[in-house]
Formats: sequence, structure tokens, C-alpha cells
Amino acid sequence: MHAKEGFSVSRAHQSGTFMLASLEGEGIVLADGRWKKVKAGQACLLPPFVANSLKVVDGQDWKFCWVRYIESKACKPIVSEVSPVSGDFNGEPLASSILGLIAECQAELSPAATHLWVELIQHYVLSFAQPHQKDDRLWKLWHKVEKHLGDDWSLHGLAHDAKLSEEHLRRLCQKQLGRSPMQHLTFLRMQRASHLLSSGSDKIEVVAKAVGYDSAFHFSNVFAKWVGCRPSEHR
Repeated sequence: MHAKEGFSVSRAHQSGTFMLASLEGEGIVLADGRWKKVKAGQACLLPPFVANSLKVVDGQDWKFCWVRYIESKACKPIVSEVSPVSGDFNGEPLASSILGLIAECQAELSPAATHLWVELIQHYVLSFAQPHQKDDRLWKLWHKVEKHLGDDWSLHGLAHDAKLSEEHLRRLCQKQLGRSPMQHLTFLRMQRASHLLSSGSDKIEVVAKAVGYDSAFHFSNVFAKWVGCRPSEHR
């Protein structure tokens, strides 16, 4: 898509995982409750069932491609505990694959060929969403944290578990995940809370405690910022 100044899209509750790859120019995407700039040669990945907004930066044209999934709240999403929110990504092969799929669907010639295009698009999305981890310490840390989200985590505690200095952990997370360690912790907590709210009937106070918040009020404010709605509206 080639978007001009003034272009914007907003979805209050997107149906599934959303990936955008920037090809030329730049724009901004609402991610983790704040606007994040996405330049040419970068991609942005958003989890399902959150607010999704994007727009062109003033004075810029923006060429980008995107993939949206339809996912049920019962299934395991593409986004995992080690998925980045943004990072470097060559979007040209993905864009070409999307154009190939569109052309094949319009021609209506071969369901088998259509399936191959879909598989190729899935390959490129997964190469960004579930990358090979260059540093096992980071993967092992977030795998452990994801199982103990109710614990009282701090930057010092995260760094200690990863056997890294706080600054090294911060740089590593920023490079590989596009977030600081504490931001990524919040992301994982909101993902778990979203699942608990949509799949169960526990009170908000119980859900808040399960993901590490003693105050249901504070939890509700953080949830609204990151997901785009109050916990009571997410059921």
C-alpha cells in the first residue's frame, strides 16, 4: 500500500495478530500504549485483540504491506514470549508474496498454488515473530518469567536470573524485542491477563493478582493503556 499524508486507520479490537512491514518512507503505529515510529526496512508486530492504529507521519509518503490474522481467543497466537514488537526486517519478499497471492486469487486457477503463496507469507511472518534466538540467556529468561508472571519481578531480579548486568539486559532486550525489560514484562502480563479475562470468569482482582498486581485499580489502568479497553470490557 502507498499511503499519503493524512492517511490513518484505527481498529478498537483487531481480530488477530497484525504484522506491518515498512518498505519506503515511515509512519507511526500504536503499540504497547504509545506511538512507535516504523521506518523503511523495519517491521512491527501486534498481538491479537488489542487496539490497532497507524498513520502517516506529516510530510511523508509511506509504502508498506501488512498481514492480518483471524484468531480465536482459545487458540495459541503467533506472538510468543520472545516475539519482538518492532525491529529490522526486509519486507520486499513479503510484499512480493502478498502480491502473488492476490494475483493467484484473482485468477482463480489453482487452489494448490494459492496454498503455496499463503505458506510463503506465513514463513516470512514467522521469521520475524519467532526468530532464532542468538542469545539463549534471553530466551530462557522470558520462558521462565512467562511461567511466573505473578511474581514480584524487578529489573535487578530479571538481570540476576539472566546472569547479565542490568544495562546489558536492557540493550539486549531493546535490540531483539524492541522493548525494555520492564516493558516486555508488562507486555507478557497483559497478554496473560487478556487470556484469563476472555476465557474465564474470575474477578478482576483475582486476574490482577495472577499477573503480579496487588492493586486492581492500577492493573485496570495499565490494561487500558496497553490493550485499549478496560478489563471489564474485554470479557
